[in-house]
Amino acid sequence: MNSIIGTYECKVDAKGRLLLPAPFKKQLANCLQDGFVLKRSVFQPCLELYPMKEWEVMMQKINKLNRFVKKNNDFIRRFTAGVKVVEIDALGRLLVPKDLTSFAQINKDLVLSSAVNIIEIWDKDLYEKAIDDSIIDFADLAEEVMGDVNDADNGIS
Repeated sequence: MNSIIGTYECKVDAKGRLLLPAPFKKQLANCLQDGFVLKRSVFQPCLELYPMKEWEVMMQKINKLNRFVKKNNDFIRRFTAGVKVVEIDALGRLLVPKDLTSFAQINKDLVLSSAVNIIEIWDKDLYEKAIDDSIIDFADLAEEVMGDVNDADNGIS
């Protein structure tokens, strides 16, 4: 699967359903029949929506961990806590289960943001806070994470 691209605002209804923005639905058209996995994020108070094929790739990595190592077993338990298989209905809606809604502090206004091969689902206020967080200087972070990567002849990366 190629990268998913875009950040969109939407609303969740009283039943916990959100309408997948049309650009995401178009990008995910070949994944709709396979379903998705919705889970808690490891590092942020948001949810992660994995196309099933991407989830299977992640599970192949997880399954390589030795479960007789306590740290590995603890990680697997926490990583998969609250995991749900979900589908996009014929109208393009996704039902977010109540336990995951509670974890991500989702109220009404949401932001759906691409994160390479998955979509993050955020409460709008928490997303804005995470993006605007002045504790992290993005320029320093970019240099630290990407500064030593140069695998192309164009000098960009």
